[in-house]
Amino acid sequence: MTSPDLPAELRAALDGKLRGFSRNDAAGRAASISKTYRDGGGSGTIRSETDALAYALARMPATYAAVTASLNALVEIRPDFAPNSLLDIGAGPSTATWAAAEAFPSLQKFGLLDANVTLRALALDLVSDSFRLRDISYERGEARATLTKAGTADLVVASYMIGEIGDAEQRALAELMWAKTRDTLLVVEPGTPAGYARIIALRERLIALGAHVAAPCPHDGRCPLQTPDWCHFTQRLQRSRAHKQVKGVELPFEDERFAYVALTRAAVAQRPSRVLAQPAVSKIEVTAKLCTTDGLASRKVPRRAKADYASARRWRWGDAVN
Repeated sequence: MTSPDLPAELRAALDGKLRGFSRNDAAGRAASISKTYRDGGGSGTIRSETDALAYALARMPATYAAVTASLNALVEIRPDFAPNSLLDIGAGPSTATWAAAEAFPSLQKFGLLDANVTLRALALDLVSDSFRLRDISYERGEARATLTKAGTADLVVASYMIGEIGDAEQRALAELMWAKTRDTLLVVEPGTPAGYARIIALRERLIALGAHVAAPCPHDGRCPLQTPDWCHFTQRLQRSRAHKQVKGVELPFEDERFAYVALTRAAVAQRPSRVLAQPAVSKIEVTAKLCTTDGLASRKVPRRAKADYASARRWRWGDAVN
């Protein structure tokens, strides 16, 4: 499985951009940008190179970790999937492109789309010394208009972007993204109730158009969770010194919560159950909340079933299990 931490090549490119960069200034800008996103805004406030670097320092590691965790889940279900081409929608500083390149050595063609000229410039700087990514195609423009002109790709990714557009636009964009998908579409959103709701709406719409769920769901039916519960996962990542300075924190790690769905053209033959929360482990049994082909289940694995108990003790939130 691919590591959730930024690859060395990307870290080196970021470090090169950060020489002489004020961490205090970056912290203030990052806080302002984060507030805009929390208030329902988008990347429009990222207007300068300093803004883009502050955003990248604050959010790139967590976004990369969430996309990588989602891709790892997809690879586990479809180990033979070897896409040749990628389309990264709302690519920003190219975070998802880097993650996909790490997850799939087979990728050779990289197409990126985003409306923000400053994030596009940063992305092109970050890949300029990369042998695999230096020749990416990065088109600037609003998502739906630019996507309409784009070609199809084996793997299409939209990470942390559909929440920036209105409901009607989300529906139209979902159908267009699926039309551009030759094999697999991955959509990743924040692991909030609102992010989950966007994932579920897109999932239902595209299943109606013939899509099949590869992950995280073990079925194509309606999500069995009821409000106030929602499906989301968590990925721990290590924080660099610069990351901690920009975030204004001391903890050496961060837990990024995210929601995702991977949809495929062809039905997946076997889909294991999914662990929906961190299991409770005691000396008597392991208790786990699972999403199964038949819906929600609370699975209890007693210690007397030694082999099963030993296996269940290793289960983690988000794992695919039999």
